[in-house]
Amino acid sequence: MIEPLTLAGSDRTVGRDLDDLADILHASVEAGASVGFVTPFTLTNAREYWQGLRGPVGAGARVLLGARRDGVLVGTVQVVLDSPPNGRHRAEIAKLLVHPAARRGGLGATLMAAAEEVARAHGRTLLVLDTRTGDDGERLYRRIGYEAAGVIPRYARASDGDLEDTIYMFKELS
Repeated sequence: MIEPLTLAGSDRTVGRDLDDLADILHASVEAGASVGFVTPFTLTNAREYWQGLRGPVGAGARVLLGARRDGVLVGTVQVVLDSPPNGRHRAEIAKLLVHPAARRGGLGATLMAAAEEVARAHGRTLLVLDTRTGDDGERLYRRIGYEAAGVIPRYARASDGDLEDTIYMFKELS
């Protein structure tokens, strides 16, 4: 089940989601995901990242979607809606994460379909994203209709610190 997550309230009221989100992010980085963090990366670091999104999510600048299996949060994706006036037709997809234990079951594609619906509901007709060149993410995005805009060599550090190429991709929504 895909649902919007708010991150609103105190740590007590959203503590379970914050713990699950931190676990997903931490496990993904430890498994080698190139999502902006390098090791060593702790659960505390992951929790701080999600807590930092309370403002943008609460203000509607970004929509955070979560996927649950058996009541446990196992995947997430963000739709970044905050754009300058000349870019209000587009949104960015950020941090598609599926817990390593829940991968290979179509959850990434399901989260992306939900993210595209959120974008459409906000009047967005163009989605953009970036991912590590040659990664599983690139294959998923191509499979669901994203096209390459270009590759920047040695753009970002992988979780192990090595510099890797990044591919920028886009999809026009109908």
